[in-house]
Amino acid sequence: MQAMVYRGPYKVRVEEKDIPKIEHPNDAIVRVTLAAICGSDLHLFHGLMPDTRVGTTFGHEFIGVVEEVGPSVQNLKKGDRVMVPFNVYCGSCYFCARGLYSNCHNVNPNATAIGGIYGYSHTCGGYDGGQSQFVRVPFADVGPSVIPDWMDDEDAVLLTDACPTGYFGAQLGDISEGDTVVVFGAGPVGLFAAKSSWLMGAGRVVVVDHLDYRLEKARTFAHAETYNFTEYDDIVLQLKKDTEYLGADVVIDAVGAEADGNLLQHVAAAKLKLQGGSPIALNWAIDAVRKGGTVSVLGAYGPIFSAVKFGDAMNKGLTIRANQCPVKRQWPRLFEHIRNGYLKPSELVTHRIPLEHIAEGYHIFSAKLDGCIKPLILPNAA
Repeated sequence: MQAMVYRGPYKVRVEEKDIPKIEHPNDAIVRVTLAAICGSDLHLFHGLMPDTRVGTTFGHEFIGVVEEVGPSVQNLKKGDRVMVPFNVYCGSCYFCARGLYSNCHNVNPNATAIGGIYGYSHTCGGYDGGQSQFVRVPFADVGPSVIPDWMDDEDAVLLTDACPTGYFGAQLGDISEGDTVVVFGAGPVGLFAAKSSWLMGAGRVVVVDHLDYRLEKARTFAHAETYNFTEYDDIVLQLKKDTEYLGADVVIDAVGAEADGNLLQHVAAAKLKLQGGSPIALNWAIDAVRKGGTVSVLGAYGPIFSAVKFGDAMNKGLTIRANQCPVKRQWPRLFEHIRNGYLKPSELVTHRIPLEHIAEGYHIFSAKLDGCIKPLILPNAA
């Protein structure tokens, strides 16, 4: 099969790999029909995720058709059109029993906090991802779901991570009717978080970013007010002015350690551009929320070498809620929102790239070229 393969920082290419095989009775092999590049894939692409091994195939957002199932699989059959959450999880451990699928205790020998993630380094279990023509899906009776007949493929693939993660971020904010919600980051997850905030009763939604084309999408897709933080000496002060100097009720950090810049910038946190390894967005969130408010953290953070304002968070009486999204838990409500016309995830898709050109796709997405917001990968494009 053809698959994207990691060859080192900033180096990905398409190579021939063996089609994966059934390794456990509850495995399925899925022929990928549509995949995506996620902002968190850029951490891998730029060499910033520990234990990202040469030869790994990325891709934790994908849908496809079941090609083969193991002898124990009961809920899927060959030919089923399925969507696969980015979480690899067993469904039966202490954490899965409580709906914490992203914290599964049985699928990742390399970490005590996070469960498994497709295509996201050996730190997250070492599972090959879906930026390929075929992928092995463990625990096939637990994770994948058959895509409803009425749902478009491009909506379905965005329900494997970006859309439910944004929705989950709004959930973590515990939004009350009429609340003012500020979202840092206008990538796909931030845009979905902003859109979802309205669905949960927000009275005002504000999105902060530094790219004008993404802020325009925040206005048209999420119907949010927007700020380009580069146009202000102090974006937190501006947000305070706009909230009668109280601060927002809820702030969602959908930036995290954004995978930009060189390693020195990541480690030193020296460049005020929401850099990877820097807690700038998180500190802005702590500063911009009102006393007694809630900070929801969705952004992916690795090691942070400069200080988080935890003392300020404590003294302000903040609630800080964070986790990787347990994707499948969000699906029932999101299915209804999509079916009823309140949400159309595929409106964020800007690029559709054949698998053979995936290196160019990573370049376009990483460098924020051509108005790129969400690129999809077509594994079997002619």
